Amino acid sequence: MNATERLASPSVGFAAKLTQTTSLLQRAADEHSGHISLACSLGAEDMVLVQLINQLQLNVGIFVLDTGLLHPQTLTLLDHLKATSRAPVTVYAPSKPSVQQFVDENGPDAMRQSVALRHACCQLRKIEPLGRALSGLTAWVTGLRREQSDARADVPLIDISNPALVKISPLSHWTWGDVWHYIRQYKVAYNPLHDQFYPSIGCAPCTRAVSQGEDLRAGRWWWESESIKECGLHLPSSPSPHSTSTA
Repeated sequence: MNATERLASPSVGFAAKLTQTTSLLQRAADEHSGHISLACSLGAEDMVLVQLINQLQLNVGIFVLDTGLLHPQTLTLLDHLKATSRAPVTVYAPSKPSVQQFVDENGPDAMRQSVALRHACCQLRKIEPLGRALSGLTAWVTGLRREQSDARADVPLIDISNPALVKISPLSHWTWGDVWHYIRQYKVAYNPLHDQFYPSIGCAPCTRAVSQGEDLRAGRWWWESESIKECGLHLPSSPSPHSTSTA
C-alpha cells in the first residue's frame, strides 16, 4: 500500500484550510513580488506547495539545498521538479573545499560521533547554502507544520519576528492526512521513500523509516538523545507578538 492509500484523510474543515492557504500564498506573492521563494526539501509538504505555486502561477521562486548526501530517490525527484516546474528552480550546494576539509578532519560519519559534529555538518551542508539562498529575499515559504513535532507545535502561518525576512508556513495548520489528501486529489509527484515509511526525509545517513506510533520526525538523527531534532534551518522559538496565526 502506497503512502496516498495509507495516509490520505482530510480533516474536518479541510476545504476552508485550503482556501486560507491559497489566499495566504497569493497575498504573500503580491506583497513580496520577485523577492519571495519556497525552501523546498522535496518532502510531501513542499511538493504540495510547489503544486500550488505552479497552479496559481505565482511569482514565487523555488530553491533546493543539495547537501551532497541526498538519497537517489530525492535527486530523481529534484530532476523531475526542474523539468516540470513553471516556477524557476535554483539548487544551492555547499562549498566543496569546506566539506572535503570537514570530512578529511572528522571522517565521513562525523555526524554520528557527537551532536556538535552533526551540527557542524549541518552548518556546512545546509545553513551556509541557506544563507545564500535567502540573500536578497524579503520573504520565504516553508512546509513546516505544527503536527510534525513538539518543537514545531507553535509554528505560525506568518512569522514576522524578523521584519526584513518574513517566514510564511501556509500548511502550518494542516494535518498529515490533509497533505496526503491533497497529493492524492491533485496527483502531486512525491518522493517514493514516503511509500517506505519515511515521513521526514533529509540526508541519507541521517534519515530512517519510522514505525507505527513514532513521531513523524523520529527517523531524523535517531541515535541522538536530545529531544529537539533540528538541523538549524528552522530553530524553534517561543511565540512572540511578531508571530501571526489565524488558523
